[in-house]
Amino acid sequence: MSVSQAISVDRPPPQARGWPRTRIVGYALVGLWILFGLGILAYLIYAWNGEFFARYAPAYLQGLWTTLSLVAISMVVGAIFSLPVTYGRMSKSRFLSGLAYCYVYFFRGTPLLVQVYLVYYGLGSFRLQLESIGLWWFFREAFNCGVFAFALNTAAYQAEILRGAIESVPRGQWEGAASLGLHKLQTLRKVVLPQAFIVALRPYGNELVLMIKASAIVAIITVYDLMGNAKLAYAKSFDFQAYVWVAIVYLVMVEILRHGVEWIERRITIHLKR
Repeated sequence: MSVSQAISVDRPPPQARGWPRTRIVGYALVGLWILFGLGILAYLIYAWNGEFFARYAPAYLQGLWTTLSLVAISMVVGAIFSLPVTYGRMSKSRFLSGLAYCYVYFFRGTPLLVQVYLVYYGLGSFRLQLESIGLWWFFREAFNCGVFAFALNTAAYQAEILRGAIESVPRGQWEGAASLGLHKLQTLRKVVLPQAFIVALRPYGNELVLMIKASAIVAIITVYDLMGNAKLAYAKSFDFQAYVWVAIVYLVMVEILRHGVEWIERRITIHLKR
């Protein structure tokens, strides 16, 4: 048997000609989105109303500040609330673990709109009891009720994000730190959390995006956020561009946040790139 007969080389598959179906569908969808964007732009140019902007732009800016304040406070308070929930979810105690699981299960399994109603209308019906313990000053304000409901909701999601990120760190990291004489708190702060933060960054960014979009819910409980002022502007002017502009503002906020998360991720993962 000759050498040429003993060695067989598989030929590469023939190169596909033309455009595959997936590429055609992809380009068609991109084309539709471009046409949709051009249509919105054409509508805004055609329906431009300088008087509308002069009258309602200050209210939009105030509503934007209310939206950003609501989301920022809710995310920070939710992050604080998520720490004991995360501890409970990771605890070996069946009582703590079950209690934390019920909390996460309820707030992740029920609509945020229902939770806002439960806080705003539900707690509002206990005015006498809240006044007796000195909490009515907080729950009588619709903005505070929105912050409280949003914080409880995002705490459940952030607890699961944090728990998953911590559990993604290999067990050997804990054992290696223990061999160096670090106790568990030092290991968590100096070894585990920096690695878990890389894993949790994108889920945290997604949660923040969802909170920004969900913040429009508070408009139904008389909070004049961005969406609330858009509803008020439309009710007074009957101009549809009131909602178009608010959608553009939400889109800009989400895009800025998305690029910010990507920039942070590039900065903290430089050591992982080869």
